[in-house]
Amino acid sequence: MKYFSSRDSKKEHPYSLKDAAFMGLAPDGGLFIPEYIPQADMSIVESLAEKSYAEMALYLAGLFFGDDIPEDELRAMIMKAYDFDCPLVKVSEGDYTLELFHGPTFAFKDFGARFMGGMLGILSRMKSEENASDSDEMLTVLTATSGDTGSAVAAGFHNVPGVQVVVLYPEGKVSDLQESQMTTLGGNIHAVRVKGNFDDCQALVKGVFNDSEFRKNHYVTSANSINLLRWIPQSFYYFYGWCQWKKATGKTEPDIVVPSGNYGNITAGMLAHFMGMPVRSFVAGSNANDVVPAFLRSGVYSPRASVRTVANAMDVGAPSNYERMMYLYDHDFSKLTASVSGYSYDDAQIKAAMKELFEKNGYVSDPHSAVAYNTAKDCGMDGFRLSTAHSAKFLDVLHDALGPGAPDSAFAIPEGLRKAMEKPKEYTVMENSLKDLESFVDKL
Repeated sequence: MKYFSSRDSKKEHPYSLKDAAFMGLAPDGGLFIPEYIPQADMSIVESLAEKSYAEMALYLAGLFFGDDIPEDELRAMIMKAYDFDCPLVKVSEGDYTLELFHGPTFAFKDFGARFMGGMLGILSRMKSEENASDSDEMLTVLTATSGDTGSAVAAGFHNVPGVQVVVLYPEGKVSDLQESQMTTLGGNIHAVRVKGNFDDCQALVKGVFNDSEFRKNHYVTSANSINLLRWIPQSFYYFYGWCQWKKATGKTEPDIVVPSGNYGNITAGMLAHFMGMPVRSFVAGSNANDVVPAFLRSGVYSPRASVRTVANAMDVGAPSNYERMMYLYDHDFSKLTASVSGYSYDDAQIKAAMKELFEKNGYVSDPHSAVAYNTAKDCGMDGFRLSTAHSAKFLDVLHDALGPGAPDSAFAIPEGLRKAMEKPKEYTVMENSLKDLESFVDKL
């Protein structure tokens, strides 16, 4: 399999998996796209999903990476990465949610980050074996986060040999628990608190990749969803949700509602659809940062500075994966809007949804999943929605939403999160400066 930039419409410049994975962003600023979308046999997918998520993921990963990664190494990596559950939960009649927060950092980002960490470990070793002069060269992974990406990437890459990780997060705009998860691992994980918002963090990462002189002397890649090794494996859980929904309802063409910020998640679902998974529609749910829902209504794409909300992981004003979304739909607005729509909600509506879910169904939701709940109601969903993070990661919002009368059980903190909160934080404070970031990377 070769990979091309999303901006290379004539596919004139192919890249290998190793090149695309290590580069993160294409030289022309585009995002890497596979040369073709492999087709999955849904009967095989269903059969393997009955065995385990990992067995199903191994089959799907092989469609993309089977020619590049030895089968035994791919299997070992995936079995290690996916040792947690991914259940479709019936919240109430007609309301099904795919819970993606049962991994080690309690957020859906674990699916992409653990896969990517394992794959880069394999590819780095293969690169060193091919070129002995690279054996001591350290790979630096840069990632920007608005919330859960940083903790998932930090955990997924912790102690991976030959890799240093720099996580940039906006000062004062992530929850205390999210910050604890990013800043307490130490070792090869370096947390950087940037004086700015998520878009500033993302622009810094892209700035490094667009600095050809700096990259000549530094071996860097990205772990954001701009990297194909983060993006592609996120398509796998859509297949798993589809199999469970079909088994529960007997239906085969769901509406799928996705809480969306940088749009890597929903475009991964679109990839699954183009691989052969039947879908009636995709519906993006956003917070006040409604750039894409507004675009889907008007046809005018107007990125802007993000604003802070209670669903902070979706505080993105210039979503990178807009480019992949348009690529998948041939840059045809009418084709896109025939199967994709979007809704947005303010903080009050999000907190009201969290309260409603708890009082009506006894279901404790984080704010991002509550956006999906509101969206599912408003769009008349006949399918399932995605729940992307554990509610305990947003205790302040949860307390505010449920009010003083809620029982203590609603605010229970899983042991894995509690341990992170008890450790001292270690981070570097940095101005919103590309020069400062490059200097920081240079000294690692």
